[in-house]
Amino acid sequence: MKRALPLLALTALLAACDNGGGVPTPGPGPAPTYTVSGEVIAPGGVALTTLGLASSANWDAPHVPGQVLVTTGSTLGAQSLTVLSGVRTQRLDDTLTLAFTPGGETDPAFAARLTAAGLQTQPNYLYHALAVPNDPGYPDDQPYLLRINAQNAWDAFDAKGQAPTGPIVAVLDTGVDATHPDLTGRLLPGRDFCGSNDLSNCTIDNTPEDTGGHGTASVGLIGAATNNARGMAGLTWTGRNILPVKVFGGADASTVTVRQGIEYAVQQGAKVINMSLGGPGASDPDPLMHQAIQAAVAANVTVVASAGNTPGDGVYYPAAYPEVIAVGAAARNGTLSCFSARPTATRPRQLDLIAPGGNSTVGTCQGESDDLIVSLTTGGGYAYWAGTSESAPLVSGVAALMRGINPNLTATQTRQLLKSTATTVSGGALLNAGAAVRAAATATPAPDPVPNTYDVTVQAFSGSTVVNTFKGQLKSGDKRLPYTLNLPAGTYTLRATITGAGKTYRGEANVQLNANKQVNIQTQ
Repeated sequence: MKRALPLLALTALLAACDNGGGVPTPGPGPAPTYTVSGEVIAPGGVALTTLGLASSANWDAPHVPGQVLVTTGSTLGAQSLTVLSGVRTQRLDDTLTLAFTPGGETDPAFAARLTAAGLQTQPNYLYHALAVPNDPGYPDDQPYLLRINAQNAWDAFDAKGQAPTGPIVAVLDTGVDATHPDLTGRLLPGRDFCGSNDLSNCTIDNTPEDTGGHGTASVGLIGAATNNARGMAGLTWTGRNILPVKVFGGADASTVTVRQGIEYAVQQGAKVINMSLGGPGASDPDPLMHQAIQAAVAANVTVVASAGNTPGDGVYYPAAYPEVIAVGAAARNGTLSCFSARPTATRPRQLDLIAPGGNSTVGTCQGESDDLIVSLTTGGGYAYWAGTSESAPLVSGVAALMRGINPNLTATQTRQLLKSTATTVSGGALLNAGAAVRAAATATPAPDPVPNTYDVTVQAFSGSTVVNTFKGQLKSGDKRLPYTLNLPAGTYTLRATITGAGKTYRGEANVQLNANKQVNIQTQ
């Protein structure tokens, strides 16, 4: 039998719940919740196909003195802001800053101090043009075009009722003489990036004027107007599709200018990039350059570079990067030109192709003369040249013809067909324009690759406790992934992880949450 609770006890129980007015006191309500959102940014702010490029900086390699390149996110932690306080800086884009070494401090020491504060650093490396002009003269013929079977390539266009032309070709070099009569109707408006490395003898503008002639020569081999009863023949005959991009300030180009040139070329829709420039370095001296190249290739751009003009130093960078078509120079008899770069025991990177480059007055070959290469020079004239700087534009010109005769051809197919159709000679795989263009004409479109995916996790830590977690995926080629977390008011450490292709990249940011906030997280 149930017993009734005594009235006195019941009254006491109700009194304990009374706030004095006869109404029970409410318990504490839920803490306010806020939203923190933003983006998880891939290392360097570049596409995921370029992850994993970090390497030890080589401060002994040629670089712009007094400068350190700093890779950052769009937000900086307190420690990073402190170490850059009072330092002269130049923001290049949302992830890259040029920091000027303070007086009394060496570049390596300054870079080490920045690295200790959590920033990624490297030198602003220098690259130089890879050709030396010889005696100027007007050409009676161009035997190097016969050696690469160019006529057969042009005949393939003729059979289809088309003029030999191609897509946009970006020439990253010393600029161009836009007034040269043999370039009439061939040039797109260009860009001059050479001032971005703070060289006093170079002005930033949109007129890539060539004061040295090297860039004009490279442009001429690819795109001198042809069948115009004037001067010389370029590999691509016609069309306003040559994009001159000046990356040299004085005698050298730098990491900053070449990287900007590559990115600009991709933005302008170039399908071929020619770089007749380079320099020796350590095993992987310039990750920022490498990132830009990989991003270009991921954007379906064929990238071609000169291998170098010293036979004992191995293949120069950027040609030494695996994504680049590395081009050595061939002499008239099919051997490697005496000056041409080639693999060494310590630098085993192989040449992908060789193409005519002369055999005279370059490097260790003073006094020899063998089939110099004729191209344009500033002032409306013509000159003889020798070097791998001449070899690379011949390959770039043929790559443009291949992608002109078959616009569906991919960068990967272009590279494969250039190599598979080359003629085997004693010096290596000699460019065969006719075979390459005809193979390209009949190639079927490549299937779209299945994109790699990368798992992304963002965790909000309060002390050592995980309060909330976001999970998502990035695809190969993506640079950023938006995230959102709902959290109570408080102070948190946001830790992001990107995992894929056997690698893991991490980043974190601190946030004091008392309102909705946006915080980007840079990984490295």
